[in-house]
Amino acid sequence: MQTRPKFGQWLKSTWLDIITMAIMGAVGLGVYMARPAPSRSFAVTFSDGEVVYPQFAYPLRKEIVPIWLAAFLAATIPILGILIMQIRVRSFWDVNNGIIGLLYSLISAAVFQVFLKWLIGGLRPHFLEVCQPNTSLAKGNGFQQLYFTREICTGDDSQINDSLESFPSGHSTAAFAGFVFLYLYLNAKLKVFSNYHPAMWKLIVIYAPVLGATLIAGALTIDQFHHWYDVVAGAIIGSVMAFSSYRMTYAAIWDWRYNHIPLNRNVPFPYLPESSGMMGGVFTRKAGWGNAAGVLGRGNDQSYHDHTQNANQDTYNTSSAAPLGTVGGGHTQPENMV
Repeated sequence: MQTRPKFGQWLKSTWLDIITMAIMGAVGLGVYMARPAPSRSFAVTFSDGEVVYPQFAYPLRKEIVPIWLAAFLAATIPILGILIMQIRVRSFWDVNNGIIGLLYSLISAAVFQVFLKWLIGGLRPHFLEVCQPNTSLAKGNGFQQLYFTREICTGDDSQINDSLESFPSGHSTAAFAGFVFLYLYLNAKLKVFSNYHPAMWKLIVIYAPVLGATLIAGALTIDQFHHWYDVVAGAIIGSVMAFSSYRMTYAAIWDWRYNHIPLNRNVPFPYLPESSGMMGGVFTRKAGWGNAAGVLGRGNDQSYHDHTQNANQDTYNTSSAAPLGTVGGGHTQPENMV
């Protein structure tokens, strides 16, 4: 994992993923273009003319963030973040696993949500504005013949199809799939939650992508393209795919000792610090990180608190290191791991 492979070697190990992603992308696009599957009933007005469900009667507005822009940002900003980290990481396999993991997340989340849109869907907040219902075109059904189907709609057919696929939010799904993956990646490379007290700017940096995803998702409730529950569902789908994809391509999510290490396709990672050449593959250089000695808890233990703590306070050294334990299928950890 320390050397850059030839293109043929890389393609040999990656071709199946490339084909799978292409197939899933084609499937997702086909489902996205398909006509909504369910035939939903909806009420328009009571006998006195009052709108039954005002939450579906909002005006049609221009999207604040178009879906193409949400998808573009969800892909390009994480890739840019991964490349910036290479200023210090300088690992082909880290770039490879980072970008492939990101694509896992984005494509899986997109296909997941388009199937839900197609088979479940729901009425957008501006549905009645797009539908332009004429109740004289069909007889109502249900209690007091209050409900109708899309056959009474007189608006643009493509807009009506789109307004029947509110659940879940595609913008929200894409944003959280991309930006939550970036959050996990930055946390691993900056070691924000690890074995030392990091500077506050690192906390801001790792949560900036989450803020971006939340703003993209929240904008959908302002331009009235989605209900709040559409947005929440999309955020959950995107986040689940991001966590799953990151763990597929890196050795851990929250275990700060290993969560920066890209996994090999064919060789299992033994979860022993001495066994990997990527133990120094991080961006931060604090607390000995950036070299194997820092990760193993050696080299800077005695000076850990020298600038802020007196000799009577606890310091990180070999006598205070973690005891023997097991992780990752029973592999024993060194006693001086911190």
